[in-house]
Amino acid sequence: MSQLDAIQSAGTLRICTTGDYKPFTNAAGDSFEGIDIEMAKSLAKAIGVEPKFVRTKWAELMADFTGAKCDIAMGGIGVTLERQKRVFYSDPALRTGKIPLARCADKDKFRTVADIDKPGVTAIANPGGTNERFAKSNFKQAKVTLHSDNVTIFDEILAGRADVFVTEAIEATVQQKLKPGLCAINPDKPLTFIEIGYLLPRAAT
Repeated sequence: MSQLDAIQSAGTLRICTTGDYKPFTNAAGDSFEGIDIEMAKSLAKAIGVEPKFVRTKWAELMADFTGAKCDIAMGGIGVTLERQKRVFYSDPALRTGKIPLARCADKDKFRTVADIDKPGVTAIANPGGTNERFAKSNFKQAKVTLHSDNVTIFDEILAGRADVFVTEAIEATVQQKLKPGLCAINPDKPLTFIEIGYLLPRAAT
């Protein structure tokens, strides 16, 4: 039986999503909203089944997906070689890059990796994804601190407990609108290039 046959037989498309990455996925009580949530609902409708959203965390995403807790994973998931070794990806849904997000008072201080990677600077990241990987790979002199809640991580910067968060440009620009006092830095000149897509299971061999 093919994966599609199994999904249609079950009558349900199980979608792993973190629910903490606007504008792609956002948990709203017991439900979800966002760009990729609407895409998931559209996909389920197209194949004649009901969508079922399975909440996961970035640090647990691959284990949940490869552990057959869901049929597809959606929600702003960056394409990385490590993930490609274990799963398939859809065609890219978005091409973007990482930029710094900082207090607006500091927007001229953190324009480049070199600006950030200095003693006395605290860079924050959420564990388990490409933001953590970027921070740990690029910041050797700056302090890197991990914050497990990707919803409240922005408040850590506003409160002065961290100075900068490097994340995808689309998330940074959304958060600067939601969190007055935060500024997305050089959104049209990202520090990296990254593709975002949906996780798909590897075919059995």
